Formats: sequence, structure tokens, C-alpha cells
Amino acid sequence: MCATCGCGHSHGVEVVALEEKVLARNDEIAFANRARLEALGVRAVNLMSSPGSGKTTLLERTIQDLGGRRSIAVVEGDQETTLDAERIRRTGIDVVQVNTGAGCHLDASMLDRALDELDPAPKTLLFVENVGNLVCPALFDLGESGKVVIISVTEGTDKPLKYPYMFAAADLVVINKLDLLPYVDFDIDACRLHVASVNPAATVITVSATRGDNLTDWYGWLFS
Repeated sequence: MCATCGCGHSHGVEVVALEEKVLARNDEIAFANRARLEALGVRAVNLMSSPGSGKTTLLERTIQDLGGRRSIAVVEGDQETTLDAERIRRTGIDVVQVNTGAGCHLDASMLDRALDELDPAPKTLLFVENVGNLVCPALFDLGESGKVVIISVTEGTDKPLKYPYMFAAADLVVINKLDLLPYVDFDIDACRLHVASVNPAATVITVSATRGDNLTDWYGWLFS
């Protein structure tokens, strides 16, 4: 019997079973997305972070610097508005906005529909800017080629310890906003150690998307 309402059901078991079913279905679609993208030679990069880390600014700078070298497209994820998609559209590349409403992440079915609309050309570099959140996006495979977590120096050094599942899922961790480092209390070396403690395989780089510091490291990873 349920201790909460006395209804005779075990809600905990039901919730777990539903979550497993949802994730299993998501993984099926992600598998199909990955096969579709690989067949086209499309490199899809899932950008994840808390709000305000500088994801969109990094995308704008990347498009500015690399747009002539390779076809680039973007899927923008937000709960509401098309503000970030409009910023990206002004760079002249193809972008699709996905609004999740109350949802806190993109999932594989959302990317599937966005791919139908984008119809990316072969060899496109596809960026998926996920909803700003350091929890939910870690659970959902989209079918991407790589997962990138962006953290800014205006956030806490201990973020990798407080949100370990997100950082454990990352192929690359980008520490952004180096230009603000003199004005905040952020220890880069300690943050690197925290990332390594939850994900020894992750690469960590430091950049300033606005000033341009170390962006060659970022571009090198994208084309590795």
C-alpha cells in the first residue's frame, strides 16, 4: 500500500518503470539519429550548460571564425522565445528553434524533427544548443557525435562536484569567460581536478568567447 495516499499502488516502482520506458524509447530514436547523421558525415555537437555560461556567444564566434571552412547549422533549444535563434540567424546560417515549454531539456525526438526541418548538407558541423540546465540534459542521448559542457568563471569552481552526472557525460569541458577571471573568485586548477575526479577521460580547455582567448583549442577539438 502507498504510504502517502493508501491507494494500494507502489508509486515509486511505477515512476521508475515509466522513466525506464521513456529513456529506452529515447535511446531508440537517438540510435536512428546517429545513423542518419553518420551517413551524411555530419558532426553533431551537443552544447550543455547552466544559463548564462556563454553558449550562444561561443556559437556566434565559432560561426564567424569557421563559417567559410565548413557548412554549419544550429538547433536552438529553449523553454520559450526565439531570441537565441534570432541571434544565430543574423550570422546567415540555418537554424531551427525548438521550444520545450515546461521541459528542461531536448530529447532525441525533438532533434529528429529538427533534422527534418534543417535537412543538413553532407559534412555539416551541427551544433545543438541544449536548454540551460546542468541536470536533465545529461540523461538524454540525442544521437550526437560529442557532448560539450560549458562552465563560466562566473560560476562556482565546485560545479563539477555538485552536478557530477552532467560532467561525467562530457567529452569536452569548456571553461569560458577567461576575460572575467581577474574579477571573480574562480580556481581553474581546482576546477580541472574536480572534472577529473568525476570524468578522467574528459578534455578540459579554457577560452574567452568574447575576447578570443584559446579558441584554437576549441576549433582543434571540433575538427579532431
